[in-house]
Amino acid sequence: MEELEKFLKPTSVINSDHPEVKSLAYEVAGRYSDPRKRAIEIFYAVRDLIWYDPYTPFHKPEHYRASEVLRRKRAFCIPKAVLLCALARALGIPSRLCFFDVRNHLATKQLIEFMGTDIFVFHGVTEFFLDGKWVKATPAFNKELCELHRVPPVEFDGKNDAIFQAFNLEKRKFMEYIRFRGTYEDLPLEEIVQAFKETYGEERVNAWIEYFEKTGKPTLRDFTKEEIWKG
Repeated sequence: MEELEKFLKPTSVINSDHPEVKSLAYEVAGRYSDPRKRAIEIFYAVRDLIWYDPYTPFHKPEHYRASEVLRRKRAFCIPKAVLLCALARALGIPSRLCFFDVRNHLATKQLIEFMGTDIFVFHGVTEFFLDGKWVKATPAFNKELCELHRVPPVEFDGKNDAIFQAFNLEKRKFMEYIRFRGTYEDLPLEEIVQAFKETYGEERVNAWIEYFEKTGKPTLRDFTKEEIWKG
């Protein structure tokens, strides 16, 4: 248990001690004492309460902070994984962040053009320690978005890893896991931003940062209206 203690502590980003984070955790899952049932409840809360938006800011700690993600109600995979991790810690469930590089075969045409690739680096996942083992949970895509893109939403039973499917409902390639980045007790922000620059190009990433700094806007565009990539 001593090894798990660090996965229960709040951090400045995984701020599981924040009143609003704690309140949501107990509102959603406080009626259960079983950690597995609690983990299931908070998974679905984060999956569907926070809408997936790949165009939100990404370069400062506050862009990922659990309480801020909860306030904004929009985020991409990493901030959503952070919030899920914080809710788990608030409920006494050891949790950590886990990262992969993935190739999204069904990303929108506009997002592919925006990023210059269909590879998404540092795709964020939450891991819970349940029944003596680490279990992965991917809360990134809300149910409504999955329906729009003809992808089955990720389901979580607290026993098995819940990651993206290889194919969508029409048997087309969906998500391909191409690299494991490791697990972390806290957000590796510098590594994430550096990986973005290496993959998407430093000039491109710096332009995104400059846009957010100048405008203060919470997002770049409406992702739900974009065209599904046919490539």
